[in-house]
Amino acid sequence: MKRLLLSAVLLAGCSVQPKYEKPAAELPEGWQQTAPRFAEDGRWWRIYQDPELDKAIEEALASNGDLLIAAARVDESRALLGEARSFFWPRIDAVGSVSRQRNSESTAFSPPGIPNEFTTYRAALAVSYEADLFGRLRSNADAARAELEASEASREAVRLALAAQVARSYFSLRSLDEQVALTRQTIVLREDALALQRKRFNGGVISEFELRQLEAEAALVRAQLPPLEGLREREEVALTVLLGRSPKQVFEGKVIVRQAYDEMPGPPAVPSGLPSELLLRRPDLVDAERLLMAANARVGVARAEMFPSIVLTGALGSESSSLSDLFSGPSLIWSIAAGIAQPIFTGGRLRARTEAAEARERAVLAQYHQAIRAAFGEVRAALILQSRARETYDAESVRAAALTQTLRLARLRYQNGVSSQLDVIDAERGLLEAQRVRIAALQAHRAAVADLFRALGG
Repeated sequence: MKRLLLSAVLLAGCSVQPKYEKPAAELPEGWQQTAPRFAEDGRWWRIYQDPELDKAIEEALASNGDLLIAAARVDESRALLGEARSFFWPRIDAVGSVSRQRNSESTAFSPPGIPNEFTTYRAALAVSYEADLFGRLRSNADAARAELEASEASREAVRLALAAQVARSYFSLRSLDEQVALTRQTIVLREDALALQRKRFNGGVISEFELRQLEAEAALVRAQLPPLEGLREREEVALTVLLGRSPKQVFEGKVIVRQAYDEMPGPPAVPSGLPSELLLRRPDLVDAERLLMAANARVGVARAEMFPSIVLTGALGSESSSLSDLFSGPSLIWSIAAGIAQPIFTGGRLRARTEAAEARERAVLAQYHQAIRAAFGEVRAALILQSRARETYDAESVRAAALTQTLRLARLRYQNGVSSQLDVIDAERGLLEAQRVRIAALQAHRAAVADLFRALGG
């Protein structure tokens, strides 16, 4: 008996779970660019210095449906970990029963003087415990713990992506507001000019051909306004959904955005000389790495199923034919037992489960490396887009300044009778286009900053 117990203790230290090691990845030594660091508290969106954006993101983080779903999954994973850990402890059940029985009078098992009909009352505590000799329960708990950490990282990834998406949508809305205001201003100018030209037509100064051209140009600008307003309304609706507002608010509510025009892009936001290994702290990469850890533990669970399992059981209680005597001394009953089960033939089922778990681990490993590649690609793309958007903004600013002077000169030439009104309209058209492209470049720069902080993990 002592040898049996000693063997059980020694086997308890055995585990068939493969040792987990974090996968190595070939990373760049560091970022080439350097700049002041931002957002030490994780609220990277404060770099924009826009109070309305701060309010919008805080509202989304409190009410967005996707984030609430991710939080619920974290709670589910935490509960599953608690369930996995519960198997380390014995199971104790309170068992109570009452039965009515009649024996046959025509058999040898009917002793004289014993009633053929009787009632039996039983109350007991049943205990069962599985000895985790080969680490199946431990591996299962390790997998549940890794999956909990993965769900927590996934929640943070949703939070980070949500903040970036709200910032992109918010600045898209601001960009459309500025374009709508610019188009309306141009419409007013064209309508005023058209009213003047109608008077000149009535006075015989210009021909009907010239008047119709001017009317067509004014109508062209008016036609550009409804699509812009439609895009603005769609963007506002999309933003209200991101903010997690109620259906009534989505249908009727408005999003307050900062009304500030002719702003310039801020300083470039780039990594501040930190080692590139820090990018591996990005929530989605942590999620992928923890899922790999869980898959590794699941391999241990599958392997342990091919080894013996030992279950200890016991019961302590009382049994009596009279309810009043149920808890008296003579009614005491008890039992203790140990059982061992070793799979002999399962038709290859257990081996197939192990191979499937190993294949899932290889797939998750490939997904982890792919996620790393995608993360560094996103950082590089965001840096490039930020830089190119700033170059576009600067070039269009120079172009807009030149076209502003061109428009001023065209109006002077027109007032002095050197050129026609169509020359003025051409200059206005070019200036309007340059201003729109500059607004779009500013919006692209702000979006690239949001994408960069998301790519860097906040």
